[in-house]
Amino acid sequence: MHKNYMNRKIIAILGLPGSGKTEVINYLIKKFNWPKVYFGDVTFDELKNRGLEINEKNERMVREDLRNKYGRLYYANKVVEKIENISDAEIILVESLYDWSEYLLFKEKFSDDFLTIAVYASPRVRYERLGIRKIRPLTPEEAQSRDYAQIENIFQAGPIAMADYTVDNNDTFETLFKQIDNIISKINA
Repeated sequence: MHKNYMNRKIIAILGLPGSGKTEVINYLIKKFNWPKVYFGDVTFDELKNRGLEINEKNERMVREDLRNKYGRLYYANKVVEKIENISDAEIILVESLYDWSEYLLFKEKFSDDFLTIAVYASPRVRYERLGIRKIRPLTPEEAQSRDYAQIENIFQAGPIAMADYTVDNNDTFETLFKQIDNIISKINA
């Protein structure tokens, strides 16, 4: 049943690794000071609990293990709990919603107050970015392997395909942020 969130908007920023989700989230936080709930924190918390190093292999293993043990909605339910515990925020950002069933749960839970923005960048551009990022850099082979795993094992393509808005991030941050500003002005209209 849809709980009344007093017209609170939940905006999920979607995209494959290296597409620019974090850049968009950080831009929106800096500009509007909106709170963020990050799906990846569930993985990092579990890595810490298990005493495992943060790396692509362990992250994938934990992501898939948690979903296999507790169901595909484990991450979504944890994130919904965090959202429900945030008060006095008209807009809450969600980073890294992946799974199709998570998308459906959010649609059911938050109805029309749940919006999605997909950030698209070509594999070539994303793999270049992932290779030079400071935190958890990936080789092109690791990046492609992660793409395939997220598409095949957790059905990430569905939410991206159904996004309410899509931005192209194959160019500069300035170009990306202009697209984001345009979308936010429509959402806030």
